[in-house]
Amino acid sequence: MWKESLTGIKSVELVKRLAKQLVSFLVELHSISGEKANRDLKLKVRNPNEEMYNLNDKIQNKLFPFIRKDAQKEISESFEMFLKGEAFSNLEITLIHGDFGASNILWNPETSMISGIIDFGGSGLGDPAYDFAGILSSYGEDFFDMCINLYPNGNAISERVKFYKSTFALQEALHGMENDDRQAFESGIKDYR
Repeated sequence: MWKESLTGIKSVELVKRLAKQLVSFLVELHSISGEKANRDLKLKVRNPNEEMYNLNDKIQNKLFPFIRKDAQKEISESFEMFLKGEAFSNLEITLIHGDFGASNILWNPETSMISGIIDFGGSGLGDPAYDFAGILSSYGEDFFDMCINLYPNGNAISERVKFYKSTFALQEALHGMENDDRQAFESGIKDYR
């Protein structure tokens, strides 16, 4: 379900129904605790705190030579505020999709209903806010707000959602660099040069 598909729906009620479907899926997925998923599914527990520290190190060591100085400062301050802030201190680890964005959400344009979720290759144990960052990135603030308001304690994770989204382009640039994908690198780095 691409952003253009969503913005093409003129009925606010249909858009709200789509939001409700997506959030219902995420509520069910995120109801599987990290402990239960580790025990029953034998999934390795990832530490989001450690992952963000590692991402910060990679960005500084690999990407900073390509990034202008003012953007370097903004990135460093953003990571520092986030990693030392309160929003990151009380998160619950659950089962997450890990790549919950427009390219992995299927919908039926005739019924304006979600028909499936695909690509669980990035699934694992992590911060539920990460899945909402995919919604924010794919569909923008208005639809994200609609979704986060339907999620139990959604406001409590909003700060983390926005931080994760702010790292997506840099993650794309890193992916491009590490996998010799010039197009991904350029796409991710372009706003930071």
